[in-house]
Amino acid sequence: MEKAILLSVSVFSACLAAGLAAIAAAIGDAMAVRKAFEGMTRQPEMAGKIMTNLFISIGLIESIPIIATVIAIVLVFTDVIVGKL
Repeated sequence: MEKAILLSVSVFSACLAAGLAAIAAAIGDAMAVRKAFEGMTRQPEMAGKIMTNLFISIGLIESIPIIATVIAIVLVFTDVIVGKL
Protein backbone atom coordinates (compact mmCIF):
# COMPACT_ATOMS: atom_id res chain seq x y z
CA MET A 1 0.00 0.00 0.00
CA GLU A 2 2.85 2.38 0.83
CA LYS A 3 4.44 1.75 -2.56
CA ALA A 4 1.21 2.63 -4.35
CA ILE A 5 0.86 5.88 -2.45
CA LEU A 6 4.49 6.77 -3.06
CA LEU A 7 4.18 5.95 -6.76
CA SER A 8 1.04 8.05 -7.13
CA VAL A 9 2.66 10.98 -5.33
CA SER A 10 5.75 10.71 -7.53
CA VAL A 11 3.63 10.62 -10.70
CA PHE A 12 1.69 13.67 -9.52
CA SER A 13 4.94 15.47 -8.69
CA ALA A 14 6.38 14.62 -12.10
CA CYS A 15 3.27 15.99 -13.82
CA LEU A 16 3.44 19.12 -11.71
CA ALA A 17 7.12 19.64 -12.49
CA ALA A 18 6.59 19.16 -16.23
CA GLY A 19 3.57 21.47 -16.23
CA LEU A 20 5.31 24.23 -14.31
CA ALA A 21 8.34 23.97 -16.58
CA ALA A 22 6.09 24.28 -19.63
CA ILE A 23 4.33 27.33 -18.19
CA ALA A 24 7.65 28.95 -17.33
CA ALA A 25 8.95 28.27 -20.85
CA ALA A 26 5.83 29.80 -22.38
CA ILE A 27 6.29 32.93 -20.29
CA GLY A 28 9.97 33.07 -21.23
CA ASP A 29 9.16 32.67 -24.93
CA ALA A 30 6.60 35.46 -24.75
CA MET A 31 9.05 37.79 -23.05
CA ALA A 32 11.80 37.02 -25.58
CA VAL A 33 9.52 37.57 -28.56
CA ARG A 34 8.15 40.79 -27.10
CA LYS A 35 11.63 42.22 -26.60
CA ALA A 36 12.74 41.04 -30.05
CA PHE A 37 9.79 42.76 -31.71
CA GLU A 38 10.53 45.93 -29.75
CA GLY A 39 14.12 45.80 -30.94
CA MET A 40 13.09 45.18 -34.55
CA THR A 41 10.69 48.11 -34.55
CA ARG A 42 13.34 50.43 -33.11
CA GLN A 43 16.11 49.27 -35.44
CA PRO A 44 14.72 47.61 -38.57
CA GLU A 45 18.20 47.24 -40.10
CA MET A 46 19.13 44.83 -37.31
CA ALA A 47 16.06 42.63 -37.80
CA GLY A 48 18.05 39.73 -39.27
CA LYS A 49 20.50 39.51 -36.37
CA ILE A 50 17.73 39.97 -33.83
CA MET A 51 15.68 37.22 -35.47
CA THR A 52 18.67 34.84 -35.42
CA ASN A 53 19.28 35.54 -31.75
CA LEU A 54 15.56 35.12 -31.08
CA PHE A 55 15.49 31.66 -32.64
CA ILE A 56 18.55 30.57 -30.68
CA SER A 57 17.15 31.86 -27.41
CA ILE A 58 13.74 30.28 -27.99
CA GLY A 59 15.46 26.96 -28.68
CA LEU A 60 17.37 27.23 -25.43
CA ILE A 61 14.26 28.25 -23.50
CA GLU A 62 12.28 25.32 -24.92
CA SER A 63 14.99 22.85 -23.93
CA ILE A 64 14.28 23.49 -20.25
CA PRO A 65 10.80 21.85 -20.10
CA ILE A 66 12.03 18.96 -22.25
CA ILE A 67 14.87 18.28 -19.82
CA ALA A 68 12.54 18.69 -16.83
CA THR A 69 10.06 16.24 -18.32
CA VAL A 70 12.76 13.67 -19.05
CA ILE A 71 14.14 13.96 -15.52
CA ALA A 72 10.63 13.63 -14.05
CA ILE A 73 9.90 10.53 -16.13
CA VAL A 74 13.23 8.96 -15.17
CA LEU A 75 12.55 9.60 -11.49
CA VAL A 76 9.06 8.09 -11.74
CA PHE A 77 10.14 4.91 -13.49
CA THR A 78 13.27 4.17 -11.47
CA ASP A 79 13.27 2.18 -8.25
CA VAL A 80 15.34 4.66 -6.26
CA ILE A 81 12.63 5.53 -3.75
CA VAL A 82 10.23 2.61 -4.12
CA GLY A 83 12.97 0.02 -3.82
CA LYS A 84 14.00 1.27 -0.37
CA LEU A 85 10.61 0.68 1.25
